[in-house]
Amino acid sequence: MRKKKNGFRRPVIVKQSKQQQHQPSVDPITGKKIPKSFVFSRGKLPGSLKQLQMDLRKLMLPYTALSLKEKKRNNLKDFLNVAGPMGVTHFLILSKTASAPYLRVATTPQGPTLTFKIHEYSLAADIARSQLRPRCPKDLFKNSALIVLSGFVSGDPPLQLTTNMFQNIFPTIDVKTVKLPSCQRILLLNYNKDTKLIDFRHYSIRLQPVGVTRRIRKLVQSHQVPDLRNLQDVSDFVTKAGYGSESEADEEAATVTLSSDIGRMNRASTKSAVKLQEIGPRMTLQLVRVEKGLCSGEVLFSEFGEADGKGKGKGKSDDEMKYEEDSEGGEDEEEQDGEHPEDSEDDEELD
Repeated sequence: MRKKKNGFRRPVIVKQSKQQQHQPSVDPITGKKIPKSFVFSRGKLPGSLKQLQMDLRKLMLPYTALSLKEKKRNNLKDFLNVAGPMGVTHFLILSKTASAPYLRVATTPQGPTLTFKIHEYSLAADIARSQLRPRCPKDLFKNSALIVLSGFVSGDPPLQLTTNMFQNIFPTIDVKTVKLPSCQRILLLNYNKDTKLIDFRHYSIRLQPVGVTRRIRKLVQSHQVPDLRNLQDVSDFVTKAGYGSESEADEEAATVTLSSDIGRMNRASTKSAVKLQEIGPRMTLQLVRVEKGLCSGEVLFSEFGEADGKGKGKGKSDDEMKYEEDSEGGEDEEEQDGEHPEDSEDDEELD
């Protein structure tokens, strides 16, 4: 007979930078509460999904815990106990079954919870390696990303709930007072009604002045003296064509007129081209379940079968049953044990 002692449950550790410690809880302009998030996992994850978890934390910056330290024996109550005093409003929870990884997005402290099956994903590092000139400025994650939703039908309750969930994860902006330099990232969610899949894409936003050659842009931005040894005149440097198409940024559909200065090249009342460059992570998601509570409660929607209103679904597939075993069974075990894995050496073998 194996007997376990009641060990001490290690708390969830959250390390915050000085900037995060002084973050306001209410937006001074809109007067609305600023949403904050925890991104963590339930169960054991392979290395690639652990990196996806870190990529999601960076995506949710600055209003998330980038250095959240979690233990295997920490359950949802542990995270809720820390989330309350810190003003955390949403959980993003990664998990893995034998068939597929899942992402749960939940509103604290009482739900609802949306469960997405991750069909495909690419890490931010994979996206960067596929690009000729990866772009990641040092201040890219200083401000929250903008959220853009496409293809979500307002009349479909599950999709409407998905729309509301993602809109509330990020701070709202006032288009009249927002500072353009703070808009550096965008999160795009595109729903395909035929496949029922959601394309999850994360981009950086950059501006290029219209009518200015690439050589001049590089000269102004780099602050370096150009190499003119092989040129007869300075005008040769200005007029010589650069690499790539110099007219790609001059398309009317991609240009905007700025209301304020942004950097050295993009000046107020001038036209600039808006360029999006993917920075990752990238995911293909499918909404498979909606629960009324926080990872529990009445099932409002299930892609696997008809819900019976008691948190269980009828006609579930093997994949759904396995998901419930991993997500719910692990929580029950942790509630009963109340121990940290490092305390296992104190277990005693009794005859």
